[in-house]
Amino acid sequence: MTKSALILGITGQDGSYLAHHLLNLGYKVIGASRDSYICDKSRLKRLGILEDVELCSISLTEFRSILQAVSFHKPSQIYNLAGLTSVGLSFELPVECMESIATATINLVEVIRFLDSGIRLFNAGSSECFGDTGTNVADENTLLKPLSPYAVAKASAFWQIYTYRKAYNIFCCTGILANHESPLRPTRFVTQKIVQSACNIHNGTANKVILGNILVSRDWGWAPEYVQAMHLMLTAETPNDYIIASGTTVSLKTFAELIYSKFDLNFSDYYRLDPSLCRPSELETINLDPSKIYRNLGWRSTNSIQQIADKLCSNDLF
Repeated sequence: MTKSALILGITGQDGSYLAHHLLNLGYKVIGASRDSYICDKSRLKRLGILEDVELCSISLTEFRSILQAVSFHKPSQIYNLAGLTSVGLSFELPVECMESIATATINLVEVIRFLDSGIRLFNAGSSECFGDTGTNVADENTLLKPLSPYAVAKASAFWQIYTYRKAYNIFCCTGILANHESPLRPTRFVTQKIVQSACNIHNGTANKVILGNILVSRDWGWAPEYVQAMHLMLTAETPNDYIIASGTTVSLKTFAELIYSKFDLNFSDYYRLDPSLCRPSELETINLDPSKIYRNLGWRSTNSIQQIADKLCSNDLF
């Protein structure tokens, strides 16, 4: 019997890579967006899989919309990668952020509980939920201290998943994702903004890059690897929450310097600070311990920050 997966947010970076991975594993893949007719399908086209997935429209803030789609397609797995993805934008659109993440999650688990069909659910969480870890290292038992509307919404979704797993024995779990990059990232994300600016400066079409705080430190990974961890979580014997990260933390400044060096440029010569790009509450450092997922599922990030920088600059998709 063909395995089937419903990917919510299939047109984004993670959704496109996950669809590619599942198709290679023999899955039937159904992809959902708010409006499948006018959504941006460019990433699916770049990966050469647009014709291999079935697209449908779902409004995750409407219980009935989800119920109808899940009842019709009958997926064995659901991956929820949808919702507002920008921490900065969440300060401007906090209500929309909460609805697209927290309300969507409660609708999903309620549909699964209502249908009682054994559907397995992956929820995309975020390491932003830990807040600023400072010199400490966060693991799956670390207290969540969200400091942005985005992180608050993700923390709410995390506890909803945890509650439904314990209360109703639903196979649902959260992957607490660290930053993960690829050429499929939109240019509004700072990593792609840095890559594009370095390329433009090298080509003579720009002479500076305007950014916010570059002293923040994050755990950076390679997106094609991270979607593999998502699938492993849903095919495990028992559901559990895992941090999906590399375990290595570097500053955004270091990341930018690596990118610019690929074009024989000195980043500090071109960087300009714009205070308006700094967030109202900025997390300086997020240190993460991903040892649990390696110990239990055998997954480990294999690309170093240097390798990630190389792939981004050469536009490698995998």
